[in-house]
Amino acid sequence: MTTLICDCNQTQPLDPKALGESLSESLALHTALCRREAGAFVQAVQGTDDVVVACTQEQRLFGELAVQAQAKTSVIKFVNIRETGGWSHDAKNASPKIAALLATAHLPDPEPVPTVTFKSAGRLLIVGPLDAAEQAAALLADTLNITIFSQGAGEAGGAQARRYPVLGGQVVRVDGWLGAFKLTWQNNNPIDLDLCTRCNACVSVCPEQAIGLDYQIDLSKCSSHRNCVTACGAIGAINFQREAQEETAEFDLVLDLREQSAFTRHALPQGYFRGATPANLLRLRELVGEFEKPKFFDYKQKLCAHSRNEKVGCNACVDICSAEAISSDKSRQQIKVNPNLCVGCGACTTVCPTGALTYAYPRASEQGTKLKTLLSTYQKAGGKDAVILLHSQDAGQALVNELGRAAQLKVAQGLPAHVIPVSLWHTASLGLDVWLSALAYGAAQVLVLQTAEEAPQYADGLKAQMTQAQAMLEGLGYAKPGQMLVQLVHATQAMELDAELQRLTTGQQRLNCSVPAATFAVMAEKRSTLSMVIDHLLEHAPVLKTAAAPEALALPKDGAPFGLVEVNKDKCTLCMSCVSACPANALQDNQQAPQLRFFEKNCVQCGLCVSTCPEKALNLVPRLLLTPQRKEVRVLNETQPYGCVRCGKPFGTLKGIEAMIGKLAGHAMFQGEALERLKMCGDCRVIDIYSSDDEHKIL
Repeated sequence: MTTLICDCNQTQPLDPKALGESLSESLALHTALCRREAGAFVQAVQGTDDVVVACTQEQRLFGELAVQAQAKTSVIKFVNIRETGGWSHDAKNASPKIAALLATAHLPDPEPVPTVTFKSAGRLLIVGPLDAAEQAAALLADTLNITIFSQGAGEAGGAQARRYPVLGGQVVRVDGWLGAFKLTWQNNNPIDLDLCTRCNACVSVCPEQAIGLDYQIDLSKCSSHRNCVTACGAIGAINFQREAQEETAEFDLVLDLREQSAFTRHALPQGYFRGATPANLLRLRELVGEFEKPKFFDYKQKLCAHSRNEKVGCNACVDICSAEAISSDKSRQQIKVNPNLCVGCGACTTVCPTGALTYAYPRASEQGTKLKTLLSTYQKAGGKDAVILLHSQDAGQALVNELGRAAQLKVAQGLPAHVIPVSLWHTASLGLDVWLSALAYGAAQVLVLQTAEEAPQYADGLKAQMTQAQAMLEGLGYAKPGQMLVQLVHATQAMELDAELQRLTTGQQRLNCSVPAATFAVMAEKRSTLSMVIDHLLEHAPVLKTAAAPEALALPKDGAPFGLVEVNKDKCTLCMSCVSACPANALQDNQQAPQLRFFEKNCVQCGLCVSTCPEKALNLVPRLLLTPQRKEVRVLNETQPYGCVRCGKPFGTLKGIEAMIGKLAGHAMFQGEALERLKMCGDCRVIDIYSSDDEHKIL
């Protein structure tokens, strides 16, 4: 790997020797790599090694130079060290951070994943006032096949020449996504727009002026003079006797000019645009053809805690999805995820307690490798007490870049030298397992930047996960009360972000790394990673080295990843309904004896066992058990087996049989000897029926 660094006209202090030692590479410092020293780049790409360029501003220029030079290398990566490190009030101390950022650029790209395909033939539906719709259509008609759904005449009304098909009536709903939108509307207007010639005869004769230049009748103004019907004459486009009916049509794209969106969800489906802005019009022109996006999630139904036996337990992913891409399918004991609607935010994977939903691109394991490389390189270069700032690659990255420019202009402090920004597709895609792993790898704090682009429910979901992390870290002695090691940062402007970073990460508020460095790797399976990071935290926990070490830590109920299932032994009949409902194998039976056993490490506190139990004998207790019992199977309840009164073979539990006899003793079918049969095993019950003189047999 060849790394090219540039101090951008001496505006950032770079130490090539120190950086080279951290990367185990000899580095040359450039001052104008994108201008008079561009030959160094051309020379580098003529080799076979991958090339990393420490500049993102001139990425396009470097790409063009590589094409012109017929570059031999197949991989050229670009990393921003200027706004993220070199342009800062604290830039002289940023060398460890810059080394860490360069080191992560040397990592391989995430492995490819299955893709989701969209096909668009360019059938565009424009919904809105007729005048505005026709104006937008005129800018798109050379590329797209346009249909207008008129929602009033607007200020100017429709043009005299009808250039596009026009529909009218009341919109019922718009469903779908790019290449597969479906419009449903109520055709409830007397004028048939397909027959209408726009001769304006009806408009001129209407005494109430109930007909506008959208050629639809405002029935609230119409007084049934029917002059318009006469004026329409032989055309016959107006029929007040026509019954309103629901109609549908399919489109590839939708441009909605109305004030109210067709969708109430936060994340709009791809191919749906609001407002005739220049950006929307340009984007629409590009959306003809076949398109792909990564399938951002993996789903394993057998791990899902959503439903068992048509009882709903965990609903976290359904509730948090801002694209309404996830729905419940209780009949099949699972959720359904529509990959076409999924926008890849990853919030569902963050709140999923079992790991049934996992983020696929990039995978948690790949993010873990990135964080481990970042922090180990930072520490190797002499950095201490790193703060990881997770931000989105759109609005979040723009804020970070803007802050760097503001620092260069001396109007802001910029990113502190120990604050390392990490770009994500979406900040909701990483959760408790990766946050705690980052702390275990050597981070002193993890901050998650929230801008105006995130859905409101994301903040609620992330806060619940962060509250869990804080309860564990405080309880184990890694953090003092109120000392937040994982928290949200809210900012919509660069100066807000600057103030928040200064407040949270500098001076007396700067936190020291409190967790000894770990060696484990983040796994693709969420529970496996959580298990390893909890083991690491317990191994070094300060509170467990004291005489008053607790046996367990209480956890908040909302989003608890661990806990106990309490059993009311007086109510429990050991029917084992809870065992069949448990998706995590935390509740287990014993084939050799009537016992209800529990493996606390596996419990995800989904509540399916509680809702399934017919005796209402179970209760959830969110907690983190600190003793070795956490990884041991133990008995929650047991009873003596009930032996058949005829052959003596055990076939149930004493409590279960007694409960059944108590419930059926008054039933007409179970009187006298029939009641005794309830105390027999299945075989003996059949034998007793056929050998009894009191039973009538049909041959």
